[in-house]
Amino acid sequence: MIVFQDMYHNEVNLSFTPDPFSDQPKHVWVICRYQNQWLLTNHSERGLEFPGGKVEEGENPEAAAIREVMEETGAEVKEIEYIGQYKVIGKGKTIIKNIYFAEIDRLLEKKTYFETKGPVLLKEIPLGNVKTDRRFSFIMKDDVLTHSLDYVEKYLKMKKAH
Repeated sequence: MIVFQDMYHNEVNLSFTPDPFSDQPKHVWVICRYQNQWLLTNHSERGLEFPGGKVEEGENPEAAAIREVMEETGAEVKEIEYIGQYKVIGKGKTIIKNIYFAEIDRLLEKKTYFETKGPVLLKEIPLGNVKTDRRFSFIMKDDVLTHSLDYVEKYLKMKKAH
């Protein structure tokens, strides 16, 4: 398990094992790849971030992840893989999120992207600058991003080898 503080000085626990904190997390976060680019969404208030959100009543986390990707980017998920889970111990509440990696089949044009301005494709995530770049959401500014991208990179290399 990896433990660190986020930009708000909350304790964050991150694990790349199955359901270390909850088997019923209420939030999901999806790292997306489309045509060798990262697919993010431009949240109306927070800025650039990978899609994600709340798990709805009666929905499992993987279904929520697929739905959130479609709602926020118009993307159809080809493959989705659970990669980990993290817990943010905040001052008022604790949030547990599943992290997924999704490969996108195609992007559809939508009339509305809910609380976002739709899809954003980036060739690379500027890891050295994300923490200070005001275009990026606070969700992208802690070590969950760097550790998760490292994990995804290893996962993709392993997948290519097979």
